[in-house]
Order: sequence, then C-alpha cells, then structure tokens
Amino acid sequence: MAKNVAQSPLEINSLASLDQRLAMAKRCSHEGVIAGAKAAVVATIATAIPTMASVRMLPWARANLNHTAQALIISTVAGAAYFIVADKTVLATARRNSFKHSDNEA
Repeated sequence: MAKNVAQSPLEINSLASLDQRLAMAKRCSHEGVIAGAKAAVVATIATAIPTMASVRMLPWARANLNHTAQALIISTVAGAAYFIVADKTVLATARRNSFKHSDNEA
C-alpha cells in the first residue's frame, strides 16, 4: 500500500523551486557545451593552418614534428579552448540567472 502523505505548501514550493533550479542548471550547462564546441572548432582551424604550414616550410619543423606531434598540438589547443569557453559560459549564465532571480524576489 502506498501512503498518502499530504504535502505542505512549503514542501510543494521547495520541489517546484528545485525543479526550476535543475532546469536552469541543465540550460546553463547546455549553453556551455555549445559555446565550447564552437570555440574548439575555431581553435582547431586556427591552429591547424599554421602548424601544417610550418611543417611544410620550416626545415626544423619538418625534421622534428611528426604526424603525432602535429595532432597533439592541434588537439591540445582545441581541448583547452573548449574547456575555457565552456567554463566561462556556464559561470556567466549562472551569474546572469542568479541576478535575475534576486531581482524577481525583491
């Protein structure tokens, strides 16, 4: 048998508030993922072009940067761009939403 427990208005309010906060957190993280992915694509292109050009034109780079090194350079920059931009976007969105939330309460 399931217990029919009457929920107080405070409990219902807190559950609705929790659902709103969870939805806001999902939206913030989703915006961060999208912004990070865009930054990673741009960083990949911006890094790949000079890396490939330098390997073709500079004798030192041709001798010392094999395919693995080139891929490591490009992927490191792309990964760093992703995490930096995603983190900044999530924090900015959360900050913006927290100010909106405090303005609504006042």
